[in-house]
Amino acid sequence: MSNPEVLVETDAVSRFYGPNAAVSDMSFVIRRGEVLGFLGPNGAGKTTTMQMLSGNLAPSAGRVLVGGFDMRTSPEKAKARLGYLPEYPPLYREFTVDEYLDYAAALRRIPRKGRRAARERAKTRCGLSTVGGRLTANLSKGFQQRVGLAQAIIHEPDVVILDEPTVGLDPNQIREIRALIRELGQDRAVILSTHILPEVQASCDRVQIIHKGKLVLNEGIDALMARMESQVLVAVFRKAPDVGAIEALPLVGSVMVEDERRLRIFHDPGADPTDGIVRLALERDWGLKEINPEHSSLESIFAELTGESPEAA
Repeated sequence: MSNPEVLVETDAVSRFYGPNAAVSDMSFVIRRGEVLGFLGPNGAGKTTTMQMLSGNLAPSAGRVLVGGFDMRTSPEKAKARLGYLPEYPPLYREFTVDEYLDYAAALRRIPRKGRRAARERAKTRCGLSTVGGRLTANLSKGFQQRVGLAQAIIHEPDVVILDEPTVGLDPNQIREIRALIRELGQDRAVILSTHILPEVQASCDRVQIIHKGKLVLNEGIDALMARMESQVLVAVFRKAPDVGAIEALPLVGSVMVEDERRLRIFHDPGADPTDGIVRLALERDWGLKEINPEHSSLESIFAELTGESPEAA
């Protein structure tokens, strides 16, 4: 990473509702140039965490720093460095796009003489150049989402928090928003809360999964992809093979018999016993019909860590 500057830091953050901990002792950092995918099933504490990161909810313990400023002791300075797009864009339906973005610029204390330039820059970035005079109420869902994103970045914040930014969009709009997320992540920190796991793989540099108020996964996307690499081969034979002979092969760890002709063959990461299995099958005339790696998926990792499918999240 070219710029390792830490833009968001949570230090042992917890949030209690009565005796119940919605978030417990959470610590992580997000650096400039990083897009973080933030995942969790319903009730995991994801929304509570997002509210604490954005300054809408105070932690019961611990601290949140944005751009080096403590959200509790210097809230104005911390929030000035944030842009936030909630799941439902906070639009005024009676405003035109230009009026709304001018209003957002004023709220963000952009000097009056600089508001027009900031508005046009945000519109260009979000593909809104042709709709400035239209009422936000008359825009499609995709354009309303773009307007919401434009207000979040109009003041060029260091940190952008996006909550489900592609929900309800068509495939073309989703591709455009994902491309914009990647662009935003080049020179700032982006936190992307989503239930759409392919979106994480397409857009993010790092993935965090929260479950029952605790982080259960915090990995770079490269490490996660390595975790998803297969360590299992599925082999199907025409005749029942000698399981002991396969287990004795170099690089083979163990063998699980699914039925007499179908085996799951386990091996160490980085090892590949395929060639040895093929040779042995030919020598013994077992009639190897199929041998394929069994790939993990982000969905299966999510289910393993949380006990839930992403669709239920």
